[in-house]
Amino acid sequence: MKIRKDDSVIIIAGKDSGKKGKVRRVLPREDRLIVEGLNMVKRHSRARRAVRQAGIVEMEAPVHVSNVMLVCGKCGRPTRVGARFLTDGKRVRVCSSCREVID
Repeated sequence: MKIRKDDSVIIIAGKDSGKKGKVRRVLPREDRLIVEGLNMVKRHSRARRAVRQAGIVEMEAPVHVSNVMLVCGKCGRPTRVGARFLTDGKRVRVCSSCREVID
């Protein structure tokens, strides 16, 4: 998976298309990620002692990786992600638009 935690992404499909957010959590086995403040769903929760109150809770639902694009920090545009090896042999992610290193 080419998108990691704390990356800035834009949603390109679905009810939140066009909105930007930060990746909070990556779920690689399901090819999904949780984006901060996007794809909000309502869930009913039961009271658990003094920990939390019962009621309807809004929370972020996972989004499929194919529905998001990484936003390049240099050019600020949504971009595909490539890979390149540096001279010291380290593999880094690269913006396909401006060819700048993302990591």
